[in-house]
Amino acid sequence: MKIVVIGAGAWGTALAVSASRQAAHQITLWARDAALVAALQTQRLNTRYLPGIALPDALRIEGGSDASLDAALKGQDLVMLATPIAAARSLLQRLQHVRVPVAWLSKGFEAPVTASGVSGASSGASSEPFGLLVHEIRAQVAINLRAGVLSGPSFALEVARGQPTALVAASEHADVRDALVAAFHSPTLRVYANDDIVGVEVGGAVKNVLAIATGLCDGLNLGLNARAALITRGLAEMTRLGVALGARAETFTGLSGLGDLVLTATGDLSRNRKVGLLLAQGKTLQQAVDSLGHVAEGVYCARTVVQRARSLGVEMPIAQGVVALLDGQLKPADAVAALMGREPTAELS
Repeated sequence: MKIVVIGAGAWGTALAVSASRQAAHQITLWARDAALVAALQTQRLNTRYLPGIALPDALRIEGGSDASLDAALKGQDLVMLATPIAAARSLLQRLQHVRVPVAWLSKGFEAPVTASGVSGASSGASSEPFGLLVHEIRAQVAINLRAGVLSGPSFALEVARGQPTALVAASEHADVRDALVAAFHSPTLRVYANDDIVGVEVGGAVKNVLAIATGLCDGLNLGLNARAALITRGLAEMTRLGVALGARAETFTGLSGLGDLVLTATGDLSRNRKVGLLLAQGKTLQQAVDSLGHVAEGVYCARTVVQRARSLGVEMPIAQGVVALLDGQLKPADAVAALMGREPTAELS
């Protein structure tokens, strides 16, 4: 297969490296930053986003201009978008006439629309009062695109190292699911197919918010009991929102739900968990974000998660607590006290 990965951040680079190890594939990694492209081509390392991982000789590096993107798209069998969620709308709009399958790696919600009606992501944003998942954006700007998402519990560094990983390829289109499995399934990377793209995307987005809460819990040394409670009740919140948006409940017991939540909430490589740890140490949100050097999507989509939940009448107290914490309305200890002080309720209600 001929595959182009658009976006040379940690995850895009890792996936391109993994796929390049399969002799049957021809992989192109495309980046907009001309300086980054030059460094990748000469050093064969992505020292900024994925240090210590050598780029295979077979991996092609291109980019630096819109013209180079047009050239990179020609003759491909699969197009992968490995950019932050903020770039999804403009890229999907640009790719709306592409005839081969397109899939994204982004996990999160688009920035919500401001009072002026302009999204933080682009001026062509939805008129909804909240941000959208990527499959919802595609429905607005690239309705005829055969598309899907590759998601699941995965740290980029471990995928690039060839450590065992399992992912889920989700799409309403069978040929997209088949293309993703054919492209990335390997001896070290298992790819499972799922037609519930709503559930897979909700899981990938909400787990980032819940990981901030779990990082806060660990940073305050509240113990393993508290961590287990947060993860379990967080999964319930995630499931409630997903089902309200049209997902199947069983999706959240799989890789993109429970699997990704456990990884992101407990793994030391998790940027979202790190935000919670730093807030517990007394760092400001800006200090926490600046120290990461990479995007922590949970910070940017937490408010949208709560907005979507409220619009659907779905209760998400943990996510609400994270938003109050990020907005400075609650201090770390107060956020925990607010959750513990809620009225008793039935577990499965």
